[in-house]
Amino acid sequence: MGYGNGDGDGDGKGKGNGNGNASIEKLLLARQSLSLSLDKSRALGHALEKIEPRLEEIKQMLLSLESAVRPIRANKDALVAVGGHIDRAVGPAAAVLKVFDAVHGLEKSLLSDPRKDLPGYLAVLKRLEEALKFLADNCGLAIQWLEDIVEYLEDNLLADDRYLLDLKKSLKGLGELQGNVGKAYLDGGILEAALDKLENEFHLLLTENSVPLPMPSQSLREQACLAPSLVPVPVIQKLQAILGRLIANKRLDKCVSIYVEVRGSNVRASLQALNLDYLEISVAEFNDVQSIEVYIAQWGKHLEFAVKHLFEMEYKLCNDVFERIGLDVWMSCFAKIAAQAGILAFLQFGKTVTESKKDPIKLLKLLDIFASLNKLRLDFNRLFGGAACIEIQNLTRDLIKRVVDGACEIFWELLAQVELQRQTPPPVDGSVPRLVSFITDYCNRLLGDDYKSILIQVLVIHRSWRKEKFQERLLIDAVLDIVKAIELNLETWSKAYEDTVLSYLFLMNNHWHLYKYLKGTKVAILLGDSWLKDHEQYKEYYAAIYLRESWGKLPALLSREGLILFSGGRATARDLVKKRLRKFNEAFDDMYDKQSNWVVSDKELREKTCQLIVQTIVPVYRSYMQNYGPLVEQDASSSKYAKYTAQSLEQLVTSLFPPKAGKFGSFKGRQYSGKFQSVAADGSHSLTSM
Repeated sequence: MGYGNGDGDGDGKGKGNGNGNASIEKLLLARQSLSLSLDKSRALGHALEKIEPRLEEIKQMLLSLESAVRPIRANKDALVAVGGHIDRAVGPAAAVLKVFDAVHGLEKSLLSDPRKDLPGYLAVLKRLEEALKFLADNCGLAIQWLEDIVEYLEDNLLADDRYLLDLKKSLKGLGELQGNVGKAYLDGGILEAALDKLENEFHLLLTENSVPLPMPSQSLREQACLAPSLVPVPVIQKLQAILGRLIANKRLDKCVSIYVEVRGSNVRASLQALNLDYLEISVAEFNDVQSIEVYIAQWGKHLEFAVKHLFEMEYKLCNDVFERIGLDVWMSCFAKIAAQAGILAFLQFGKTVTESKKDPIKLLKLLDIFASLNKLRLDFNRLFGGAACIEIQNLTRDLIKRVVDGACEIFWELLAQVELQRQTPPPVDGSVPRLVSFITDYCNRLLGDDYKSILIQVLVIHRSWRKEKFQERLLIDAVLDIVKAIELNLETWSKAYEDTVLSYLFLMNNHWHLYKYLKGTKVAILLGDSWLKDHEQYKEYYAAIYLRESWGKLPALLSREGLILFSGGRATARDLVKKRLRKFNEAFDDMYDKQSNWVVSDKELREKTCQLIVQTIVPVYRSYMQNYGPLVEQDASSSKYAKYTAQSLEQLVTSLFPPKAGKFGSFKGRQYSGKFQSVAADGSHSLTSM
């Protein structure tokens, strides 16, 4: 053992040192290896931290991919079964998408100016309409088929729930858009924009070809030769083509509105040159006869121009432009133009005249209105006879009734109005009363060529409304009764004068007026030649009495009695001459002063009457002064007796009976102020307002 321990100790010590070194090296190597591993772990940890978001993103993509490809994961039989359904649904959807792409391919053309190529533009628009119709008809069907496929996938668990939910939402949205707003979303608003452009082109074409009709420089009666230029045929054809597309897209009302606005404005512009402000005049402003005459004369001419030229042109143009659409449409369009352009104002003016105060002149103006309307009767029936013009028809019928009723009422009251004047005093100057001069002219006018036929027609219509017959004799008798009433008025008035000489002058004046101013007239023909001769003789009779009872008494004052055989001497003769001249002068002066305010309106009668007076007194006076004037001319006070020369006497006499302004009234009635007051300030007569 000893030997073993010894050897062992020696050997063991050497071996122990060798083993210890090796272990340390191994430990160091292990330590180094661990350190490297730790460094790699740290580097890997840092790398993992950096790639973690990307991994998360990949994870989400994988999940989506899993959902997308999940239907593919279905068993083979299921996939084969669903394939046919998918193909049938995708086919229509693909066709819809193809048409939808084609629609947007038209956008550039439809957003261009239609004027550059209107036919081409309309053709493209029609293609768009056809495409939109296809989309409208097939979009719903394609959506329904796609919904059926989704439902099939869902029922057979062939697709992910989230995938199917998204599909359902998309299809539901498409269905709502297609069902609620239709074409506006199918074409992105291209159709509406194109239609707006066509409306603008329609408006522009009308405006460019709507020129106001120029007013003729000559009288309106010569307008029949006018040939108003209508819209050119090529333009009408363009308007019709545009209308076709707009109407197809339910824009007829807008087209009519544009047409009425443009053409109505054109008619109003044409009428503005006529100065139609008087159409708005009120009833109170029709108290003046002159205003009524002037305005009604204008009204008749202006209405004829408007109907025969302006509205006739619009009627034809409406027919040309809208004829393909239907009668109701273009007649309604024309009715709106006529109403807005002023036909209603014309009719309202006529109504205003009928509402003015009644008087004889108004009767003539009502007959003028009736004549104008009757002249245009056929035109009114043709232009405004449709149902669309019912307002114009009603106003026209109402106006005609008012005119007929008003004219007949005034006519049948004329006799009573003349009789009412009988109780008024006669003119203080012995002249022809205004009533007489007016009525003679008035009755003559009623029976003249201008008014008789119109008045008869009015009376016939009025009687027919009352289921009564009219005979022309009724009109003649009524006029003759009025003339006879005038004769009775003259007789009554002549008896009202206190001065009988003035009454003789009055009767002379009026019988001459009836004779002269009715001779050769329609009234005189009815009254007969004997009636005229009677008045001529009455005039001569009263002229003679007037002369005898007034100026005829003066020559006797220049008596020569006692002067030829007088033997008392020159002084006595001079005294007789002075006395007789003084009486003559006094009588002449009194008579002249009195009669210088009397009136003989008719120039012929005035000159003849003055000449008779001159012949009655001047020759006698001249002879007397030649024989006896020298007896007083040498006297210091000779001017008191030899006051006049024969020439001065003649001048004074011929200045008698001057007419007064407006005294002898004309038919125009300018002196009547439109009211026909009962008695003028000077005592002359006129008809009262009725």
